[in-house]
Amino acid sequence: MLKFSIMLAQIPNILTLSRIGAAPILILLLRDENYSAALVLFIAAGITDGLDGWIAKRYNCTSQLGARLDPIADKVIIVSAYIMLVILGLIPFWLVTLVIFRDLVIVGGYLVLSTLDGHVSIEPTMTSKTNTLFQILLVIVALVENASWSFDFGLTPVMIIVVAASTFLSGIQYLWIWVIRRSVRQLT
Repeated sequence: MLKFSIMLAQIPNILTLSRIGAAPILILLLRDENYSAALVLFIAAGITDGLDGWIAKRYNCTSQLGARLDPIADKVIIVSAYIMLVILGLIPFWLVTLVIFRDLVIVGGYLVLSTLDGHVSIEPTMTSKTNTLFQILLVIVALVENASWSFDFGLTPVMIIVVAASTFLSGIQYLWIWVIRRSVRQLT
């Protein structure tokens, strides 16, 4: 029974690592413009994201490693998709720059606050979660509209604007929260 419990505890981390491992395959599929297979892989990666969290919470097998790897895995798969979509001319370069810069600002802000104030807890905001959802939907829409079996619904340009706006708002929200947090700590 103990052996099964130890194995079960590793399943969320294995699923998370599978998302990281899926990124190079996604890149190769997109390089070959195999949008249908890339779509299936991207959706499967999304399913593993939900599944690893559900298993970890349901069976009480959360871990520090999993907590740190999960957001990294999410960013690896999304940024890989975005970079390839830029190379393929399906989304603009400035959007990828905005998405990556926002993530760098968040990581940089976290590092600065951790250095100045000690341990800082970063909890994703609803705006940030919504932004991630829109980023994922943009990849799905772009892949669906370019798959050989589908129709171009013209949603990619709309989603580009939605992702840009939510990325900008999410980044500004984190900066605002951190400025307020830092100011409150200085006053106390």
